[in-house]
Parts: sequence; C-alpha cells; structure tokens
Amino acid sequence: MRTEPIMRQIPTSRFERRDAAKKTRTLRPRDGERGSTLVEFALVFILFMTILLGIAGFGHALYAYHYVSSAARQATRWAIVNGADCASDSSCTAPASLSDIQTFVQNVTPQGIDWSQVTVTTCGMAGDAECADSTLTVCKTTVDNPGCVAQVKVSYNFQFIFPLLPTNTLALSSTSEMIIAH
Repeated sequence: MRTEPIMRQIPTSRFERRDAAKKTRTLRPRDGERGSTLVEFALVFILFMTILLGIAGFGHALYAYHYVSSAARQATRWAIVNGADCASDSSCTAPASLSDIQTFVQNVTPQGIDWSQVTVTTCGMAGDAECADSTLTVCKTTVDNPGCVAQVKVSYNFQFIFPLLPTNTLALSSTSEMIIAH
C-alpha cells in the first residue's frame, strides 16, 4: 500500500481562482440592511436588562422576606426567655413588653431594609392581651407566665426599586409563636 502526500490543489485557471475566491469571501450586508445589527442588539439588550433587573428585584424581595421571618423567630425566642418569672431570678430586669420587642426587632434590622416600613405586633407579652392559643387558666390573669403562648408578628411593606417592575408595595409578614419557658 503506497501512500502519497495529500497536496492541496492550487487553482490554475482564471475561473478556478474566481471560484476559490468566492468560497473564502466574507459576506457584506446589503445597502438596505446597514444598521440592522445595532437595532437588533438594542432590542435584545433591553430584554436582557429587564430580565436581569427582575432577577435582582425579586432577589431583594426574597432577602426582605428572609429578614421578616428571621426577625419574628428571634424576637419570639427572646420574648419566651424574658417572661414573668425572669425578674425573680435576676436573668432580666423586667418581663418583655411590646416596646422591648420592637426595640429588639429594630436592632436586628439589616441594611437594605427600611425600618419605617416595619410593623411589630405581639400577644402574650407584659401589658398585652392573651393569645388565642393559650389554654392554661393562669394565662387569663397573667399572660406572660411560663406555659402561656407568646406570639410576635413582623410585617414589612416591600417596595421594588428597579424600573419596569410592579410599583405597588408587597406586604411581607411572618408570625412566630412559642410557649413561654421562663
């Protein structure tokens, strides 16, 4: 078996050279299509930026909801260890009240959350009404006794900051409920 080197054929005639040149020539836009690439880019760019800003806006909303949920849980946990009996063993100065819970939630508020849009409501704290889920009879007279239910609800009116997204506020809310331990 004899192998011969593969050689590229070089066009020899004028017609063969013309055909070879046609195969390697780049396409040029016709006169009526000049600028169409720029228009197509602009349309695709607007669509791409809308999607990108939408993802960022909904990511910010998810961040805000995570804050609301976490703040309600943390505030409830703080409230159940600061019940009516905490002053008797010197673990706190006074039982948790609504203003204490609001201060606690304000202190755990991260950057990117507008504190003026946060609302905190409670039941089962000192000075509040009893929670509907409290079944012990002692909870009727002293709502923050151990065994009674403490409930914290954190609400936040979220506003999208990017254009082309809904301008209405999105009401985010989370409620946490635990039994007072101390």
